[in-house]
Amino acid sequence: MPNIKSAKKRVLIGKARNARNKATKSDLKTAIKKFEAAAAEGNRTDADGSYRVAVKKVDQAVAKGVLHKNAAAHKKSAMTLKLNRLG
Repeated sequence: MPNIKSAKKRVLIGKARNARNKATKSDLKTAIKKFEAAAAEGNRTDADGSYRVAVKKVDQAVAKGVLHKNAAAHKKSAMTLKLNRLG
């Protein structure tokens, strides 16, 4: 544990940011898993709805700095291809 007051504050700020980032990542993973499940079932209407939610969560993660924009593009591209294969 740091001794300097400003260093102590930075530790607290880091913990808060870590918790926020963890929550964002968890929401993102959950949304992607729901899309994957709907796509695996072959249910186009459920897949459409969960696709929109998942893409929104990916974009929010990029905006918050949790996910790199190229990683987000890769995830969205893979989801789009899966959705289009459903027909």
